Amino acid sequence: MKIVIKLGEVLKKRGMTQKELAKLTGIRESGISALVRSSQTSFNKEQIAKIATVLEITDIKELIDFEIAN
Repeated sequence: MKIVIKLGEVLKKRGMTQKELAKLTGIRESGISALVRSSQTSFNKEQIAKIATVLEITDIKELIDFEIAN
């Protein structure tokens, strides 16, 4: 199973840039960028919580999804 962070999609829907999100969450731009690119192999749950709060996400499935590998 693979965890997929859909941050890029969410930012696009909300018309927000990575830089703006970084400023609002206090997370470095490089950290936001890594999440958008899904290049991070792990993530900090506090960061995800900050992002969800700033983006007013109430259903975590809007931000995180799971893919089952065949």
